[in-house]
Amino acid sequence: MGQGLDQRLLMTNERFRRMHPDDFHGTTDPFVTEGWIRSLEEIFRYMDMADAVRVRCTIYLLKGDTSLWWEGAERGANMATLTWEEFKRVFYDKYFTYDVRSRLKREFMSLRQGDWSVAEFLQKFDRGCHFVPLIANDAVEKLQHFLDGLKSIIRHDVMLSDPTDYTTAVAKVFRAEQSHKDIDWELERKKNRAQQANHSNKKPYAGPPN
Repeated sequence: MGQGLDQRLLMTNERFRRMHPDDFHGTTDPFVTEGWIRSLEEIFRYMDMADAVRVRCTIYLLKGDTSLWWEGAERGANMATLTWEEFKRVFYDKYFTYDVRSRLKREFMSLRQGDWSVAEFLQKFDRGCHFVPLIANDAVEKLQHFLDGLKSIIRHDVMLSDPTDYTTAVAKVFRAEQSHKDIDWELERKKNRAQQANHSNKKPYAGPPN
């Protein structure tokens, strides 16, 4: 029975390695840390892994200073009952602290487009949603928070179409941005043509009168 279980674990570990998960050497960038965990969870869901195997595979990927950190952290954990969510709490306490998560939540709640392009704003909005599930998981709240953060001129155009969901609003925002770019380009083209025409109509200076 024990040998059979060990064999299944070995096969699972081999399948996991064939998915080419990245090692973790530590970082001060919370998005890198969060991205690494999410990439592992995608593999875990695909392989339908149990909690104990998830923890075992993740520990295998801890390298360098992170491996040394875990040696100390492991002493305070019951490896026989440690769940994946419990492991993440221990891991985040080191590499994605509560203070950092709180700061990211506050930044998301006051997020405004400002001088960013729609693509830049959307990237920051989608990232922020991950840290504020109360908004991200409520379709109405998510749509309203997204619209509130847009530039007023973009938001005005999008609101005219009365979008009913976030996905539709995103598509309309990109179209509104492109429309304003087209208008700005046309105005600049007309301005340049007017300047050129004005310059060509000027008579060349012939010197002082005799």
